[in-house]
Amino acid sequence: MSHATADKRQRVESHLRRRVDEEPIYVKSKFLAEELDLSSKEVGSVLGRIAESSSELLVEKWSYTNATTWRVERKPSS
Repeated sequence: MSHATADKRQRVESHLRRRVDEEPIYVKSKFLAEELDLSSKEVGSVLGRIAESSSELLVEKWSYTNATTWRVERKPSS
């Protein structure tokens, strides 16, 4: 993973950790992209990677209506 990609992932993951509390949240790639000054394509790619390998967050592609919606929640602690 390139430094730029790692930085984008860190920005997205950090942002989501701040927003997720006890309940899952639902975010659209395009709105998250606006908040983080990234493209929606970059956000979608990063969220896909986070879904595969995050130790703290459960990320699931939820639906597509004008933009991909992602369901994000904290992983239960062991």
